[in-house]
Amino acid sequence: MWIYPSVITALWLVWVVYWLVSARSAKVTARVESTQSRFMHLLPLLVGVFLVEQSPLAHWRVLSMRALPWTAATYWCGVALQVAGLLFTVWARIHLGRNWSAIVTVKEGHELIRTGPYRWVRHPIYTGLLVAFLGNAVAYNAVGSFIGVAICATAFLRKLRIEEAFLRTQFGEDYALYAAETRALLPLLY
Repeated sequence: MWIYPSVITALWLVWVVYWLVSARSAKVTARVESTQSRFMHLLPLLVGVFLVEQSPLAHWRVLSMRALPWTAATYWCGVALQVAGLLFTVWARIHLGRNWSAIVTVKEGHELIRTGPYRWVRHPIYTGLLVAFLGNAVAYNAVGSFIGVAICATAFLRKLRIEEAFLRTQFGEDYALYAAETRALLPLLY
């Protein structure tokens, strides 16, 4: 049983290393959201991630209560969701290329990407991260982890609205058409 958290941690570490290495090739920033605006979605995101990571909640009885019946199959289904979500973010990052940024920006020579996962959702990195967080919540199987996923979703919804405003300004009618044809986060729902 002690190996279970190690698998989740190892997957996140591999993903973070990839993310940091690939960030080095991003284009120069032309426009960026304000620090105050960034803080307004970063703080809830950090709180959500803290809650998703169940181990700090071990002393909080209500938050560490099981949300689902615990079995090894439940855990591995959660890990599979985490892997799927992280791979989806990597696929999106590859298609986004040098236009990527961790914060809401417009890059010099910014391009509107509509290939790969961007055919199905406008914000596939957020979608993939939410799936990965949900996988962690299923694997950790704690009420607090599921609450954390909801908080992360709220933070991403705020961030994507700001990003959408930037992109509408940058791409005008092209982005409006893209938004009309493609869902924001979930292909058939939202």
